[in-house]
Amino acid sequence: MTYNLEGRSILVTGGASGIGRSVAILSGEAGAAVTVTDLDPDRGNAVVDEIGRKGGQAQFVRLDVTQEAQHHAAVAAAVKAFGKLDGSCNAAGMSFEGRPVHEINPDYWDKLYAINVRGVFFSFRAQVPAMLEAGKGSIVNIASTSAMAPFPNAAEYCSSKGAVVTASRAAALDYAKSGIRVNAILPGATRTPMLQGEMDKYDGLEEMMIADCPQGRLGHPDEIAFAVRWLLSDEASFVTGSAMVVDGGLSVP
Repeated sequence: MTYNLEGRSILVTGGASGIGRSVAILSGEAGAAVTVTDLDPDRGNAVVDEIGRKGGQAQFVRLDVTQEAQHHAAVAAAVKAFGKLDGSCNAAGMSFEGRPVHEINPDYWDKLYAINVRGVFFSFRAQVPAMLEAGKGSIVNIASTSAMAPFPNAAEYCSSKGAVVTASRAAALDYAKSGIRVNAILPGATRTPMLQGEMDKYDGLEEMMIADCPQGRLGHPDEIAFAVRWLLSDEASFVTGSAMVVDGGLSVP
């Protein structure tokens, strides 16, 4: 099987919807045992059920990514259920407020950073020790093309995703000789529930995003998840510290 994850234990944050949901389902289809984490138990368990209907193994663990203790509990649950943790995709995230930087509410900035940046930091603190114990691992963090090509009225979001990219690349150096690979995926505009919520708020946003993309469309979460699945597999064994763009050509100058 291409992108074989047979025998792997994979944890996904934000696994109940959007890109995280696609990563969880595609990883299960590739043979991984998946720990789906999210704040929403109903949608999270629905993903677990879908993986099970397709013949895979999965469990749901509720996780607020702003709480470090819950990260450690989720990793412990993955190890208890599946014997180890040797891969993760950190997809949980929060979107922008839609204001110029001087008008952004400081509480909103702090909340977004707590989820988008501090949540990834906590994921490292919980996931890396388990992967060191397993002897190898692959961590994939979901960033955004806005990390390298910011757009207006979203300084909190763009800067947070820039932090995710840089932290991922720095962590790749920390663990390169320990058998743990760390990479970031930079999606372009992808039709997730989070983006749909933004498009529903702002007239013309969807049309603008489609017009800006050279392929003339939005991405599908599966298209991002296929890249994640490859990075989780041994076929990407020499890939670490990368910031992989998956955006339909959006970021091409």
